[in-house]
Amino acid sequence: MNPKPLAHSFHIPIMGIGFTIDTPFKVSPFGISSSISLVDDILIEKMRKFYCEKFDKPYQAITNKMDDFRAKRITAYLNLLEDLIDEKITSMKESFNEGSKELEQYFKMLPDTSQLKKNFQNYIDNKVSKSEIISWLNDNLVKGSIDVNIMTKLDKENYSGDEKLPVEFNDAHAALRGFAESKLHSSIILSAGMNPRLYSYMDKFDDFFPGQDGSLKKKIILKTSDYRSALIQGKFLAKKGLWVSEFRIESGLNCGGHAFATDGFLMGPILEEFKNQRAELKQSLFEMWSPVIKEKGNPHFDLVPEQRITAQGGVGTAEEHEFLMEHYELDGIGWGTPFLLVPEATNVDPETLDLLVNAKEKDLYLSNTSPLGVPFNSVYGNSKDAEKQVWIDKGRPGSACPKKYVALNKEVNGEDLCTASRKFQDAKIKELNEAELDQAAYQKGLDKILVKSCLCVGLGTPALLVNGIETKSEGPGVSVCPGPNMAYFSEVCKLDKMIDHIYGKTNIIKRDDRPNVFIKELSLYIDYLKKKSEEVEIPSMNKSLTSFKANLEEGIQYYKNLFKNQENYFDKIKQQSLDALNYYSEELHKMFEQKVLEEA
Repeated sequence: MNPKPLAHSFHIPIMGIGFTIDTPFKVSPFGISSSISLVDDILIEKMRKFYCEKFDKPYQAITNKMDDFRAKRITAYLNLLEDLIDEKITSMKESFNEGSKELEQYFKMLPDTSQLKKNFQNYIDNKVSKSEIISWLNDNLVKGSIDVNIMTKLDKENYSGDEKLPVEFNDAHAALRGFAESKLHSSIILSAGMNPRLYSYMDKFDDFFPGQDGSLKKKIILKTSDYRSALIQGKFLAKKGLWVSEFRIESGLNCGGHAFATDGFLMGPILEEFKNQRAELKQSLFEMWSPVIKEKGNPHFDLVPEQRITAQGGVGTAEEHEFLMEHYELDGIGWGTPFLLVPEATNVDPETLDLLVNAKEKDLYLSNTSPLGVPFNSVYGNSKDAEKQVWIDKGRPGSACPKKYVALNKEVNGEDLCTASRKFQDAKIKELNEAELDQAAYQKGLDKILVKSCLCVGLGTPALLVNGIETKSEGPGVSVCPGPNMAYFSEVCKLDKMIDHIYGKTNIIKRDDRPNVFIKELSLYIDYLKKKSEEVEIPSMNKSLTSFKANLEEGIQYYKNLFKNQENYFDKIKQQSLDALNYYSEELHKMFEQKVLEEA
């Protein structure tokens, strides 16, 4: 069974925890796909209560005293969203007779190349009866996918009293089960690397295998930053009869949230490799997948399922969107950071919204604030950092850790603690005080402890603030995770205007100095390598850094050829981009040579 084509060539990726927690409800009725984080079941339960009350639906609390409460909360929330979205779409279709503004907006926001849009206009132009049009709408109107995201490494073990629960009650396992047992026809996005135990658990659920018509009710999307990782993870899943329906390639540094830097491999060459190896990737996975499906008695083992390749991270103009789609033959592009300025799509409180609107390059930085120990894109002046500093000034650093989703560190007495928690920081500061260090070393150690912030609370709070839900246990502080691209977007925007920008019908970027998406990513990698090289005495003698440098040099040469040979795109910025590539090439050379000279 061939699925209906998606209405749009873009999707809204997961952003933080609360920013997109109900984005599908807002945009799915307009055919736009988006993602929900499954990290915080406490927030999810609060949002379910909020929407049940708002739309007069029956609500019965799922408390943490109940068996398997985490999975049940997730299932109940996802089912509620599905029901509310379906009701909204049905209302849109039925209100065609009354001249539905939402239905008009649905088609207005589609790209002009959309066959769905053309077919609808033909019906109108040919004055087909309203009953026939409504019938056509029922058969053809496409809603956006309600996808969910799991950070695979956030798989904390859980306990009942002092007794450790079985592995299926770990956080990521329970979240997976909550999605698998929902009635959604959508995808689970697996991010932040491979978790073999979690991946093996997926084959316990029939929805991840083809149905009687050959379709997959629940699909798998792997978020990856390189081809090798995609192939390894894809093969692991295929051997269990699990098909990867989409590889979502994300720029290592030119994205929001956690930044999983590659070893100097740049986005362009990575996309080129996926393009060149796409058919081989699909065939090799199918050859592993098909016998397993056959063994399970599925009649569709000889049908190759759909497999999409998409990309995201730093895309900011219609030209970049079109180029990536055409040149790398992609099936879709993720637009994240710009949608933080679209209240119709995401949850951003007024204070944070104002901060983002006014953010410039100097305000956006790669921080060490994440308890996961992974670089994290942040913005100076966010209210969570201000809240954190208040506690530091009071002599009580660290968070009370009310949710414990990132309580994964066992350094203190073997206890599972979050590195942003008060208990962990108190213990580490005590160790530091006993170490008898000089002032400089002491301050460096203290800063390393105090920089950590309670992200699992801070990234969820905006959803509560925007919707008027109490934040007694969370506090009002908001962490925000925009990508570097935020510097070039400077106005709060309506949904239709942002989509017009994506499809080139308007331009909301006021500045004329925004670098190309590839050049921006390269500059971030140069800065990243510069910081890494300052940590060693002679970078040219460090195998890891020299390999990183060589990969960047290969990427720079690739981009030089790409821009020189490009005839249909980037005319206005071609020379500017080539000049930037030469500049960064020289910077790379100086970075290593300067250190050698200093040592000599």
